[in-house]
Amino acid sequence: MERDKGDIGHELVPVIEAGAGAELAEVVRLTQEARDYIQDAKAKNTIRAYTSDWKDFTDWCKIQRRESLPASSETVALYITHLARGLKTSTIQRRISSISQAHAAAGYDDSPTKTALVRATWQGIRRSKGVAAQGKAPVLMPDLRAMMEHLPKEAKGTKEAKTTKIQEGASLAYSAPEKLKLPQDEEEHEEAGENEKPRDRLIACRDRALLLLGFAGAMRRSELVGLDVADVVETADGLVVTIRRSKTDQEGQGRKIGIPYGSKLATCPVRSLRAWKVRAKITEGPLFRQVNRHGKLLEGRLGDRTVALVVKRAVAATGVDAASYAGHSLRAGLATAAAMAGVSERVIQGQTGHKSLPILRRYIREGSLFRENAAAEVGL
Repeated sequence: MERDKGDIGHELVPVIEAGAGAELAEVVRLTQEARDYIQDAKAKNTIRAYTSDWKDFTDWCKIQRRESLPASSETVALYITHLARGLKTSTIQRRISSISQAHAAAGYDDSPTKTALVRATWQGIRRSKGVAAQGKAPVLMPDLRAMMEHLPKEAKGTKEAKTTKIQEGASLAYSAPEKLKLPQDEEEHEEAGENEKPRDRLIACRDRALLLLGFAGAMRRSELVGLDVADVVETADGLVVTIRRSKTDQEGQGRKIGIPYGSKLATCPVRSLRAWKVRAKITEGPLFRQVNRHGKLLEGRLGDRTVALVVKRAVAATGVDAASYAGHSLRAGLATAAAMAGVSERVIQGQTGHKSLPILRRYIREGSLFRENAAAEVGL
């Protein structure tokens, strides 16, 4: 059987051929089931990234008149040298992994990425360009308070204000910066109308709950938008949140985290989430949903990229440049803020769910730069 060289998605889903005497219909069903299981072996975002990376490699090979599968070690070395002209080392590393995955899936045991030539080239690129991670800026408590202050709130005396007990006073100055592209369901009105303020308040009520829950739970954006109403249980101590699947838990073992009441009403994740559920009249299904341009709550859950846009929009509303902020800023913010407050590594890890301590310790080091500082203790 000839291998499909143009799509890594097919490389990752090999076809099972029927043996002599096998029932064809059953083999077809088993083949499709096997394909489904193999697709589920990796996260959809990973498959998407591999597919995009593999296409870039094959396109480059076509231009350079080189074979992509199997690729020679010289071809891979030249390709990553080409990438080094403009891409970060983390992106190049992923491209190398994608090439390796494609060869393994196609049945080639000896990946060209493992040869001495490619390894030496890659080591030289790393030494030349550096490998320091350029993470997103963390949202710390002063930032979070400012973001909450600039969210639209229900006017006093309205039915919504009395119902939620949290939407009181403040202006409606919650507009996205001009260059910030919002999802289609979150586009600003082209013309003002009676529906504009209620719509803004509905979105702001949702965003308040999303931001505070994402921060307090140190959640990844996929974990946050993946929550259903049934996954969050309110207790006397706060919220018990069940994260059923995450980046480091692809098999769905799940874990529970606690979200305590906030000491201040404006930054309380428990009461903010309660307000959102009451305001949106949500009792089941996706917890965080889309709102269309007419202010109607839709059935579909938010996409994970929308979390980044919500963070950027809220940061920009405070007058801060939002370019260095994204969805990960909430997760990084809780870990960093907890370290600044002297919370132990074990307790922080219990909330964030980090499997890798070296990654977690990046935040802890940043949060402890001045709390545990040798220069501060010598009498300067």
